[in-house]
Amino acid sequence: MLWDAQFQEGKFRPVTREEIKELLNKAEKMFASEAKLIQLESDRVIFVGDTHGDLEATEKIIHKYLKPEDKLVFLGDYVDRGPASLENINFLLEQKLEHPYSLYLLMGNHEGHAVVSFHPADFWEGLDAELRQRYSEVLVKLPLAVSMPNGVIALHGALPDVSDLEEINRIEPGSAQWQQITWGDWQERKGKFLGIDPYTGRPQFGQGWFEEIMSRLDKNVLIRSHQPDAPPAMYDRRCLTIFTSSAYRHYISERTVAVVDLKKVVKSMDDIEIEIV
Repeated sequence: MLWDAQFQEGKFRPVTREEIKELLNKAEKMFASEAKLIQLESDRVIFVGDTHGDLEATEKIIHKYLKPEDKLVFLGDYVDRGPASLENINFLLEQKLEHPYSLYLLMGNHEGHAVVSFHPADFWEGLDAELRQRYSEVLVKLPLAVSMPNGVIALHGALPDVSDLEEINRIEPGSAQWQQITWGDWQERKGKFLGIDPYTGRPQFGQGWFEEIMSRLDKNVLIRSHQPDAPPAMYDRRCLTIFTSSAYRHYISERTVAVVDLKKVVKSMDDIEIEIV
């Protein structure tokens, strides 16, 4: 018997293999219908960093912030490291199906198992071959970025080498641009591409890259996650990193979300409200 986190007074209920397969089939169709770049116009958008199997954080966020008048955006990395990866991703998929226009799930590197291997991958390694294949096929279809008219762009890692926003819709899994979005790190240094980190294998980017791509996209502030050891504020407070999981307690003391009011222009992270979960 597999277990899923259908939230009902804080309790789990057993879920069969057939129910999981049905959930994945429905989610796959929904993600196939979404653009890679989600354009949002709403009164308020709440951004959530990596949850990494932290089901407690996900449940708190869903019940506090998922409202008809708001949009809720998760920035990727729903599985691996935490104690409840299967429950976490299934719960999020169920909520997405129930609230398709209020909840958005972006792709992180840990959803890219179909494209590239990585470690740790305890969620993926704990699945049998059939379910590993199905989860891979579904999650590789997740959107890549969110754009808003008040100057904000949001994604998992670093900015892709694109000429305009529309080009994000044409990014293919496994491409260099896909690797930049899902795997890219920022460093508080001058320069553009800073090479590949020999330990993590992640592409590294500096302030020059940030300023060039943000100028091309006509954006003021980037909201992202992915990199728990990054300073929360970088590049004159225009690059905001949030993390919403207890999986990195040695880096992150508090789980945070970013709340953006679309009724005002956002020029730096000073125009964004940071809340603790």
